[in-house]
Amino acid sequence: MSSVSQYNFRPARGPASIVLIRLAVGLIFLTQGILKFTDPNMGVARFTRIGFPHPFFTADFVGAFEIACGCMVLLGLWTRLAAIPLLIVILTAIATTKIPELHRANQGVWYMVSDARTDFAMLCSLLFLIIVGGGAWALDARRGRS
Repeated sequence: MSSVSQYNFRPARGPASIVLIRLAVGLIFLTQGILKFTDPNMGVARFTRIGFPHPFFTADFVGAFEIACGCMVLLGLWTRLAAIPLLIVILTAIATTKIPELHRANQGVWYMVSDARTDFAMLCSLLFLIIVGGGAWALDARRGRS
């Protein structure tokens, strides 16, 4: 097994309190994924407005990943691996929706920083989960013991 695979599949360590970060990250991505299917303004219309190619496919694709990976993070199942696609989603969201705000008239960097605060918190939380894993109350931890 390669060193990358060994890292991603190693048992979770850390305190049980990591479950709070997993709950926040998992629930946010799960609900955002569901909204991409149920609310056109959060799905196809949003991807069309941003300028993504094939907005119908993109909205469904991203929504499916957010639901699947959000559930995996919630359960603590392959937490590190599940956090990687979500990290790509949040980096893409920052690049396509927040950074363009720097170029809007009279708003500047502080408006963008204020508007990106939730995205930045999710980015930091996902990096934390990739580094530390799901914690003691994760299915990853049970899998490591069996």
